[in-house]
Amino acid sequence: MGANRLLEEELRAHPLFGGLTGEQYSWLAEAGRPRELIDGEVLFSEGAPARFFVVLLDGELLISKEVDDRDEVLARHSTRPDAETRASLAHTFTGELCVLAGDAYLATAASVGDSRVALYDRDVFLQMLVRVPQVSELVVPVLALRAQDMIVSGGRRSTLASLGTLAAGIAHELNNPVSAVTRAIGELDAAVAGLEAAAETWGETAQEAEREAVQAARRDWLAHPRGSGPGDALQVSLLEEELQDWLEDHGLADGAPLAALLAERGLDVEWLEDLARPLRADRLPIALSYLSESFRVRSCVVDVRDAGTRISAIVRNTKEYTNLDRAPETDVDVREGLESTLAMLRPKLAGVTIVRDYAQPLPRVPGHPTELNQVWTNLIDNAAGAMGGSGDLRVSVRGEGGCVLVEVADTGPGIDPEVLPRVFEPFFTTKDIGSGTGLGLHLSHRIVTKLHRGSITVCSRPGDTRFQVRLPGAPVATTGAPETTAGDAAATPGPDRPVVAGS
Repeated sequence: MGANRLLEEELRAHPLFGGLTGEQYSWLAEAGRPRELIDGEVLFSEGAPARFFVVLLDGELLISKEVDDRDEVLARHSTRPDAETRASLAHTFTGELCVLAGDAYLATAASVGDSRVALYDRDVFLQMLVRVPQVSELVVPVLALRAQDMIVSGGRRSTLASLGTLAAGIAHELNNPVSAVTRAIGELDAAVAGLEAAAETWGETAQEAEREAVQAARRDWLAHPRGSGPGDALQVSLLEEELQDWLEDHGLADGAPLAALLAERGLDVEWLEDLARPLRADRLPIALSYLSESFRVRSCVVDVRDAGTRISAIVRNTKEYTNLDRAPETDVDVREGLESTLAMLRPKLAGVTIVRDYAQPLPRVPGHPTELNQVWTNLIDNAAGAMGGSGDLRVSVRGEGGCVLVEVADTGPGIDPEVLPRVFEPFFTTKDIGSGTGLGLHLSHRIVTKLHRGSITVCSRPGDTRFQVRLPGAPVATTGAPETTAGDAAATPGPDRPVVAGS
């Protein structure tokens, strides 16, 4: 039995890949790389670059991490779960956290006895989430649970805090284009068969002048872009009814599909009259049937193309957000990070009005783009949550002396003055139990002040809460802290006296 055939059969039996199509199984088998492990063999090591999403096909993997010079067992992944539950499913794959983050492995995986795995590299894993959306539905909840566990256990908190948002954003954004691709492919098979039959009949009966007239109509239809019809939905519906009546009166058995394809491009009955004029009356129904199937196929192709463009944009935003192609430390354009973060948080910002105010030009700041994106994620996500899904979010960037000033402001109810001085404390949160870890702003404070030698401040009153991040626009000394007056650091904050979190 061939290697691909064996892997395909193993994937068909795997709980992560249940109920897929034959095409999806074939693609998974072609894209995956099977590997045999002997007892004690290390699959990946803590600190090594995260290269693969790992599917456990058979056997057991021991996941351990070095803590205080000793190995601590974090988990045992096995293909022999006790019950068919989501918890047992979680023990049949690993590596998704670090692969999505573009980070190093946070632990070491070694085989217990002989094991067999399938490896999918980072780009293939991102494609898997697109081509096999059922996998996203199972992986994302597990990913969120693992991220929370790692935060609680003291893992790489600054990276993991954004992974739940990243995964949820990817799954949400992929839903529409993936659905469009699935729908279009489902229609395309029948449409192509219908086109073949209609084209054969039309080719046998049409005269040369009639063929040229129909080809001219096809070109004219393509020249009218989608959405160029009436802007009002009621007007579009009335136009479709008028077109359908004309088509069926002139011999087309089912005029609804062609009527819809004409109406969305603003073509009316007069256009059909011009088409029919050079055609023989008994050949008109055949010509209309051919055009209906031809336009249907073309429309499906456009759907797939547009969905592919959207998917490419999602992957590009994901790469920008996680900085997969960049060095850990580089010169950063903070506007790029803010835009990538806004794109990844789009589902949470659906009802929010975003106001951008980016000054030009701005110096780049020396720093770590992934960690800075974690700061933007925390601030924007908190602002969206404070506004309850509606309001104005203002994101501004400007120069201030030798620094770049980033401000994230919202129109939410504000932060209680009694708790405002504590917002940067670790594990302090005003959210309901289970809704927050109390680490987001604390980690943001450490990233800004310790890693980038900047400062972060907040001032708040009802309808106006502002977080301001100041980052040096040129290299600074590795010792010392940003200037912060004792009065600002110790005073009770109010609308005009911000809480200052310096290093």
